[in-house]
Amino acid sequence: MSIAKVVEITATSPKSFEDAIHSGVARAAKTLEGIQGAWIKEQKIVITGGKVTEFRVNMSVTFLLKD
Repeated sequence: MSIAKVVEITATSPKSFEDAIHSGVARAAKTLEGIQGAWIKEQKIVITGGKVTEFRVNMSVTFLLKD
């Protein structure tokens, strides 16, 4: 039997939503073991001076708890 936990992470990137997702998962993997998946809950952009300057994603990351 496996038990999983879900944590919510916000990640940003000046390049793209995809880059923000990759950065967030890579950072989470440094401290969480057994990551099984992620659900992208929300995407936002930051606009400065009429231009998109930042991409943000809020995601729920699921990982297995150790026995």
